[in-house]
Amino acid sequence: MATDIETLLNKSTTLTPEQIQLVFSLASQHASNFGEELKKKEIKSADALVAEICERLQVAFMKEIPVNDIAVDLVRNIPLAYAKQIEVLPFKEEGDQVRVLISNPLNLKALDDLKLIFDKKITPIVTTSVKLKDAINKVYEKSTAALEGLDEIVDEDYDLDEPIIDLLEAGDDEAPVIKLVNTLLFRAVKEKASDIHIEPYEKDMVVRFRIDGILYDVFKPPKRLQNAITSRIKVMGNLNIAEKRLPQDGRIPLKLAGKDIDVRLNTVPTAHGERIVMRLQDRSNVVLELEQLGFSETSLKQISEIMGKTYGIFLVTGPTGSGKSTTLYACLSKINTIDKNIITVEDPVENRIHGIGQIQVNSKIGLTFASGLRSILRQDPDIIMIGEIRDLETAEIAINASLTGHLVLSTIHTNDSPGVFPRLIDMGCEPFLIATSLLGVAAQRLVRLLCPHCKQPHTPTEVELRSLEMSADQITRSNIFKAVGCSQCNQKGYIGRTIIQELLMVNDDVRSLVMQRADAGQIKKAALRGGMKTFRDHGIEKIFAGVTTIEEVLSNTQVDL
Repeated sequence: MATDIETLLNKSTTLTPEQIQLVFSLASQHASNFGEELKKKEIKSADALVAEICERLQVAFMKEIPVNDIAVDLVRNIPLAYAKQIEVLPFKEEGDQVRVLISNPLNLKALDDLKLIFDKKITPIVTTSVKLKDAINKVYEKSTAALEGLDEIVDEDYDLDEPIIDLLEAGDDEAPVIKLVNTLLFRAVKEKASDIHIEPYEKDMVVRFRIDGILYDVFKPPKRLQNAITSRIKVMGNLNIAEKRLPQDGRIPLKLAGKDIDVRLNTVPTAHGERIVMRLQDRSNVVLELEQLGFSETSLKQISEIMGKTYGIFLVTGPTGSGKSTTLYACLSKINTIDKNIITVEDPVENRIHGIGQIQVNSKIGLTFASGLRSILRQDPDIIMIGEIRDLETAEIAINASLTGHLVLSTIHTNDSPGVFPRLIDMGCEPFLIATSLLGVAAQRLVRLLCPHCKQPHTPTEVELRSLEMSADQITRSNIFKAVGCSQCNQKGYIGRTIIQELLMVNDDVRSLVMQRADAGQIKKAALRGGMKTFRDHGIEKIFAGVTTIEEVLSNTQVDL
């Protein structure tokens, strides 16, 4: 092999004969950190050299390591100090072999050690030292930190048929489950997850994080810890740990890494135990400006016009988790001046804004959206924000408030902006009142933003062009990118999200159709004639701007047939 490598180095690199001899001497003297030694000797292209050697000799080489694809169970029997010293990390178990990441495949002793540990064939995959060390740190952070102390737990430590009542009183040594739950919460905040899902199944349980709208598997706790984990979380949320047959809602206020985190907790009984979802809300986040959310210039001007009105209704619609509340908060922040009295009724109050009176709905004591609205109308408000229009009573009070000189902001659930009008009519609202009071409807979706560190130029395929209903002549290649994945974005290819929207301004044509109880399709055609841009149109603008991908826009929008 040495002769082949020497020939390769002579023909394919700019290394001098003296440097080539240095490569071989370093490979024998410093087997564990060969790449680092090369760098110390000022061989600048060490990483590229390793990749070239691997390609020519048909040895697997991995440039970017997908850390999320590495099962944490693979590293449980390998000490962290050993992994760092030898620079080795198990990557994937496939049948009778284990694929292992290593910075120096000539380190046969390390490969023999792993063969003894796994009792399987070891297949090395070469990667660079820097990438491997980073991957080792991340994998062990989510494995050893979460699992620390859990090996000491045996079934008799907990009566799995009874709820754990004294977990709050126990220290970390007595109840490692406390450490496990705290670690999951800390990691979710660190990775900017919006939700934590804890899902029990027949023989195991799974913990998943929703990050930028996508769910990822992150951890599989032992099934025998299911009741202990569930009880710990319910105790934190002040829920009834003895009640396992009914859904429950709770709240966990936390302070993690200097951030005030509000966790909304929900449990539901399933066939294999209680399923838990926790939604994380960072209270330290400042309310974003409208200009930062991703609206087009035209839409920003139109929304500003609506916010300048003294009466009428502005609705924001979209699916759960599409940023409706964020848009309303940004609107309120824009018009929150000392000469205006702004009151909101919300469920729950997600962001607290100075200068605005915010009321939390509490159905247990009869404080609903409708009853709260009736009360705040006697508080002499100029602007009212309603968390959501859910029923006829709330809708009618909102319409009446707008007709008596109040600007009303709210959300409603429909698929697009023209669908709001049939929805309100279906609730029981009179068409002439809807036509008179509504100023505009903004429908929105969230698409993921490309990672600026690893995005690469992309030429759309024929299929993509047909899906976008565009020709090759309309495509500007330099501004279209695809997602790749790197250490900055945790191999996802995306960081953060932005809005794509369609803003329907209520004009005379739309009012006339609403009065005639026209369907959403007719209203949409009238709005398009009036200049409305659809989700797909705004998404294409985002693609050409190089901020998102064709796949993201196609998966979040559709063209009416």
